[in-house]
Amino acid sequence: MRWRDIIICFICVVLAAGLLVTAGMRLDYINSQREKMKLIINKPLENAPPSLAFATVAMGAFRGLVVDILWIRADKLKEQGQFFDAKQLAEWITTLQPRFASVWEFHAWNMAYNISVAIPANQPDQRWRWVKNGYELLRDQGIPLNPKSLQLYRELARIFQHKIGSVSDDAHKYYKLQLALSMEPLLRSEDNQLDWQDDRYFEALAAAPAKLQEIVSDPNVAELINALRSADDTFANDKELVNNYLSLRQNAGRFKPAGFQVIEHFRGTPALKKFDIFAKAYQLRNTWKLDPAVMQQLNKTFGPTNFDDPNKHSALDWRHPDSHAIYWAVTGLREVGKDQDRQINITETNTDRSVGHSLQNLFRYGRIFIYDVPVEVQKDPSSQPERKTAKEIYYRPDLRMFDSYYQALQAVLEKYKSVEDEGTYKSLQDGHRNMLKNAVLLFYQAGHQQQAQKIYNELRKRYPRDEFKVPLVEFARNRLREELESIGIFDAQEQVVAILRESYFRFAMRDDDEAFGREKLAQEVWDIYQSKYTDDTRIDLPDFKFLRYFALLDFFDDPLYPPNLKLNLLGRIKIERPDLHNQLQEQEQQLMKELEKSQ
Repeated sequence: MRWRDIIICFICVVLAAGLLVTAGMRLDYINSQREKMKLIINKPLENAPPSLAFATVAMGAFRGLVVDILWIRADKLKEQGQFFDAKQLAEWITTLQPRFASVWEFHAWNMAYNISVAIPANQPDQRWRWVKNGYELLRDQGIPLNPKSLQLYRELARIFQHKIGSVSDDAHKYYKLQLALSMEPLLRSEDNQLDWQDDRYFEALAAAPAKLQEIVSDPNVAELINALRSADDTFANDKELVNNYLSLRQNAGRFKPAGFQVIEHFRGTPALKKFDIFAKAYQLRNTWKLDPAVMQQLNKTFGPTNFDDPNKHSALDWRHPDSHAIYWAVTGLREVGKDQDRQINITETNTDRSVGHSLQNLFRYGRIFIYDVPVEVQKDPSSQPERKTAKEIYYRPDLRMFDSYYQALQAVLEKYKSVEDEGTYKSLQDGHRNMLKNAVLLFYQAGHQQQAQKIYNELRKRYPRDEFKVPLVEFARNRLREELESIGIFDAQEQVVAILRESYFRFAMRDDDEAFGREKLAQEVWDIYQSKYTDDTRIDLPDFKFLRYFALLDFFDDPLYPPNLKLNLLGRIKIERPDLHNQLQEQEQQLMKELEKSQ
């Protein structure tokens, strides 16, 4: 080898060594930056079998192969119904590759849907724990590690909308009640002057300090906090200060009596009001991961409107699972919307549909009623039953949601108007048209003739079809005929009675407009059915007044409605509907006997 080649090789070796040394000097800085950006994925597994722990360390760059093997195994376990084992494997996969969005989605779905229903329906609290595990996994771990993964936002919205909000699970009413009861204390001011129905409350939440240190160092609130710490050393821990304060307000028996005495001493003061608002905003931000400022924006965009002023929005009911579904779906859409060069894919389309479906659900059953129901609990067969109070939750339509629902669908149609996929746009148009048709009938049946006519005019203008060329009254009756076209006598009788029962529930709740609208609908269903079979007495429905009486009897016999609600209805009928009073006297006597037994 010539001297020239030797010198070149020597220089190259020296340069390579210098570059390696320089790179090594930068390694610590690079690793620290990766950790700050949460890009570290080689955390050791906990509770993993020795073979798996060894494989992940020894294989190094072949971690992806280990993940593939685990994923195949987890999918096989799922198909075999071994959900708990599949859950454990999914946890290891998320540890090995936290940027793998699909495994977060699978893991959450498995817990919320599969493991939950593997538990008997008579243990709804255990089922609810797994549903919570599912949405908390996505909300607290998966999304923070994958903030731009729209599929995780969509899946989180789906758990709230479908698993909690629909009726697919036998324990769905328990889920709805637990979510509402968990949220309700955070949605009411300390003096009960403001609550979730008033947007001013959300303004106060959004304006509250975000960090604990800000409120602790506030001289106007410091006296209250110091008094709590002096009364009960439980409040000395800053990390648990907010949780303990909220627990004290809900269950004072868990703390020393002096703690609640502090609350009584400061009741009505600006210090307590300010700290109370902070505590609830802090809990929403840190536990529920809900930003009050974003909640306020969604209230103004999607909240129920006044029929006379569609531009004025009330606040959404954040006790409702579909409000949470809207929050997470919209948050995901906003995140991906920052990328202006993206191509709209099926995940984004489905997430847009999720927002529309949740608004539809709020329109169809967005009003929540929570009622106390007396129950008897007998712990020991030899002892007397203990009388307690349980809570029942009821969902009812909220017609005020129509304008928000309509505007949201309009925006989605405009978004997909220029998209190349014509099939998607056409399906959205079909959904929009059906929404308007159903809304016309619902408003008409509820007695809101002016609003029904307004929607019908929009329907005729946007979709000029022959079926919309008839007057409103005829269109409504035609819609009813379509729904009753193949209905039999027993189905018709059941439908009339069911609609009347809904009317009586509304009347008991003093929702009179809806009550009379439902009664009118029942009469129209009866009229339409009778007109179909005028000449055939064999399949005539009973007289409407008898069906009305049967519906009242069914309402009183239904164990899902509490006795005090039934008595409320009975009292109103005595005073305001005396024509029915004589028919109900016998039923009233029976009801009073049942109440005496329960007492």
